Amino acid sequence: MVVELYLDLLSQPCRALFIFAKKNNIPFEFKHVELLKGQHLSEEFGKVNVLKKVPALKDGAFTLAESIAILLYLSRKFNTPDHWYPSDLQKRARVDEYLSWQHTTIREKGCQIFIIKVLVPLLIGQPFSPEKLEEAVKELNSVLNQFEEKFLQNKPFIVGNEISLADLMAIVELMEPVGCGCDIFENRPKLVEWRSRVEEAVGKELFQQAHEILL
Repeated sequence: MVVELYLDLLSQPCRALFIFAKKNNIPFEFKHVELLKGQHLSEEFGKVNVLKKVPALKDGAFTLAESIAILLYLSRKFNTPDHWYPSDLQKRARVDEYLSWQHTTIREKGCQIFIIKVLVPLLIGQPFSPEKLEEAVKELNSVLNQFEEKFLQNKPFIVGNEISLADLMAIVELMEPVGCGCDIFENRPKLVEWRSRVEEAVGKELFQQAHEILL
């Protein structure tokens, strides 16, 4: 049965799901929910996800919210290659560790740049504050240092030699500031090389397709 994925590719977790499903040839129907038009707040979408957030999944009568839960559901239902969410206990723990850490670090700090530089000016019709942007970039750089030192180290990918869900969730979050003109990869050769490997692993064409609307 084809699953329904409710997505807007302006959303980082939605891009991760889109890439994962496409890369693994998971049969799905793309249900576009336009965030900027407030479609996620509609009564109709509320029947799919009462939390009124994307992404969301519908598999027959079964519905599911939250990106990581959906990624894990798809990986199990469609028996995707082991490297995405390794069966090895300690490798899987490393994926879980990153996915637990990233919410209040990479995701929060990356989103803050997008909010300051794009969303707030769009809503209030005034230029962004350079001071606030500078502080947000500083905070993101601090967690990027942690990302490199703790999670990436000198490995090709977060868990080792193959891409995992951790890398996928990381790259979509780090592309968000890039999409609003903040090149956070500048002067970070380790991060640049990791990004290149991730793009190669998922396929450059698919990566570009997922990020086209953002970039």
